[in-house]
Amino acid sequence: MFRTLDDFRTCWIEESKATLRVLEVLTGHALGHAVAEGHRDLRRMAWHLVESVVEMPGHMGLGIEGKHLIEGGFIVAPPESAAEIREAYATASASLLRGLEAWSDGGLLVEDELYGERWKRGFTLQVLVLHQAHHRGQMTVLMRQAGLKVPEVYGPTKEGWAAYGMAEPKV
Repeated sequence: MFRTLDDFRTCWIEESKATLRVLEVLTGHALGHAVAEGHRDLRRMAWHLVESVVEMPGHMGLGIEGKHLIEGGFIVAPPESAAEIREAYATASASLLRGLEAWSDGGLLVEDELYGERWKRGFTLQVLVLHQAHHRGQMTVLMRQAGLKVPEVYGPTKEGWAAYGMAEPKV
């Protein structure tokens, strides 16, 4: 759980940069790739990241840019373009940081109802970060399957070790 807004901001800035690196790699031909029929494809998963940055903070009273994308608690259909998804994510992410400017650290202890439970706002922000990382990880697997180059997030990718002058780890 985040206890200071500065800790969240520092974390969010880095995490949103990592998400944008993943979204930057998406291409039109790969957006339809899913692990199996009936599962989220890359387009829907990327759009879910936008949805989360709008929807979760909305439960805490923050009006994030992109709120018009939410209907009945769910986001409208994703756009066809990877660029539109990236732009919507960048806009919502920046809007989240601006919205938090009105809060104090004590506000992180306020409880809101989310999904039938009472969550402290500091916990909700932690869940938002972890939820994003979870889906970003799912996306990188789908991206590799779709033939896209996976960007580094928390360290080198399989192909990235060479840039550090090191051999890739044996599997």
